[in-house]
Amino acid sequence: MERRDLLQFSIDNVLEIILIFDGTGTIIYANRTSEQQLEYKNSLCGCKITEVFPGEFTIEKNVLRLQYKADGTIHNMMAYRGNRTCFPTDVKLLAYETAGALSFGKGNDYGEPAVESGEQIYICTGYDTSAKVLLEKKASQADLEAENALKVKSEFVANVTHELRTPVNGILGNTQELLNRETEPDKRKLLHLVERGCRDMNAIINNILDFSKLEAGKFVLEPRKFHFRSMMDYVKENHAGRIVEKGLDFSVTISQDVPEYIVSDELRIVQILNNLISNAYKFTAVGEIHVEVVKTAQAGNRVELFFMVIDSGIGIAKTEQDKLFKSFSQVDASISRKYGGTGLGLNICKQLVELMDGGIHVESEAGKGSLFSFDIWAGLPEDCEEYNKEEQEDNNQSRMLTADEQILRGKLQSLTENRVSEKIWKFGEEENKKEIEKKMSKLILCVEMENWEKAEMFAETVKQLLAEAPGEVKSAALRMKMAVQKGDYEKTTKAFEVLQKLL
Repeated sequence: MERRDLLQFSIDNVLEIILIFDGTGTIIYANRTSEQQLEYKNSLCGCKITEVFPGEFTIEKNVLRLQYKADGTIHNMMAYRGNRTCFPTDVKLLAYETAGALSFGKGNDYGEPAVESGEQIYICTGYDTSAKVLLEKKASQADLEAENALKVKSEFVANVTHELRTPVNGILGNTQELLNRETEPDKRKLLHLVERGCRDMNAIINNILDFSKLEAGKFVLEPRKFHFRSMMDYVKENHAGRIVEKGLDFSVTISQDVPEYIVSDELRIVQILNNLISNAYKFTAVGEIHVEVVKTAQAGNRVELFFMVIDSGIGIAKTEQDKLFKSFSQVDASISRKYGGTGLGLNICKQLVELMDGGIHVESEAGKGSLFSFDIWAGLPEDCEEYNKEEQEDNNQSRMLTADEQILRGKLQSLTENRVSEKIWKFGEEENKKEIEKKMSKLILCVEMENWEKAEMFAETVKQLLAEAPGEVKSAALRMKMAVQKGDYEKTTKAFEVLQKLL
């Protein structure tokens, strides 16, 4: 009897309600938790299950009708106490066919059999979910309040930015009018300073408004067909004057395979590039700023474009780079004091790039400049037959590579030693040249053996060895590393060839 008593004690003290009832809906067993939570004056045994769960079970002609299958699925039910108050429960119902007569009782007195052999009974276990439901209600209320607060904040920001923009634009308009009339150099210089201050103020206002929309999830891209190179010319012209005036070299390179026309949000791409180039200008005292755009993939009528903005500025320590894309955050307070800025620009860029199905990254070291890169997916216009044809050719080439893979790779491998041993490396000291040559040789062999893990390691080493190289070389090394990371044989070998020619 000790074992049965121990089992009874355990069942009575579990957290769940346990009720057993027969085919007529009569409760034949209730554990102590049930008695305590349901608060019936007399024992629950002998009561009908419809008293506890009136909305879930019915009894017709002394036969129980179930609303749900007794298959162990959890259902949410309202359990009614003896005083007819109720509370929510998660309930599981199981059917059980007895193999022999069953009796229930306490201690050594188990009484007469409550169920005959072969009769079907039901085991109902339930858990009081009042606390969970209350927490869910509070969370829902908190979400609603947060949503309302965000709405109020967004409306406030929209109103304030409008109120700020109006006088700033008034000052800007009057300043431009004075510039049209004024001829004295000193006065024109002062007016230009006022004009630049107004434009900077407008940029800050726009950033705050964009951030508010992005935070509220109300920012919508406006894709349309536009001429890509004309957009890049506009970006270049927008920055070339002040960059050259500062004594910096400025160049923009667009790969030949980048489509003439794409379908995307031109304004937002310009905004991202303006922000990255402005940052490069701000943090670069001597050297160069280089912008490069390449096509990295095409899928049907969509194309992936990869942008790089490379500078030789103050750089960013690796330990500080995680702060870059956070809102209202800069590397340290001295940066904001010395160079200005709200800390919103890069966060906005990140969110805009992600809306275009891309990502933004930074590679930098303190004192060694920075490379900011981002990729986006853009549409191709329906009348872009040249690129539809190119896609078909790429597919044909892919199929050919699959069919003749060993032949092509064998040829490449036979040429590898010759290509690498030509010793055409132009950059760096003799020791550095030899190291680059060695790593490039190992890299291409790893690619041939499809050992992408080691290939990635050598690609990273090559990129580091070329850290002091001109922007064009650094960007080629980065493209090669990205191709290796994707495990793309064709792109990797193509990138390898491009980098080799540059070296």
